[in-house]
Amino acid sequence: MPDDINFEEQLTEAQSQIEALQSSAADAEARAATLQERLTDSEAELARLREAENVAGSRITEAESASESARQELEQTRTDLETSRSRLREATLKYRETRLASAPEIPAELVPQSDSLEQIERDFEAAQRVVGELRQKIVDDAEAEKRSARVPPGSPTRRQPNVSSLSPTEKITLGLQQRAEREGR
Repeated sequence: MPDDINFEEQLTEAQSQIEALQSSAADAEARAATLQERLTDSEAELARLREAENVAGSRITEAESASESARQELEQTRTDLETSRSRLREATLKYRETRLASAPEIPAELVPQSDSLEQIERDFEAAQRVVGELRQKIVDDAEAEKRSARVPPGSPTRRQPNVSSLSPTEKITLGLQQRAEREGR
């Protein structure tokens, strides 16, 4: 029971980490799109300023500085996004391992690694169905084998009579009869 609670806690913790990472990844992607748009705008502004270089030399310097800052921020955002994706992969791997540990009868090969919790869950449920079907087939095959291994009706096998319940006189009589049958053969 404590292992179940521990697994539940690990599962809950892994899911909350995954949700936090997914939220972080979405925020990073939104910032990246905004920064990309700002970068595009800055580059357009830079082109216009170069045409009017004689008139606005100081503006060009400012735009270059803004462009470089945006590039650095975009690079940082991309790095953050990759870190978030890496954490998401780690969290889904831990989730998969936790699910497999909670059901040791399911082989790990039936639940491939994935970056998606939904995919892991679908694969895990499919693996449970496969294991259940295999179990049922094994039980059915064992029962069929048991039925087919029965001795067909016919003459009973020859066994020595149980003489433990006979009186000494009956035992002697039985012994003499058996001796006579053997000698008569």
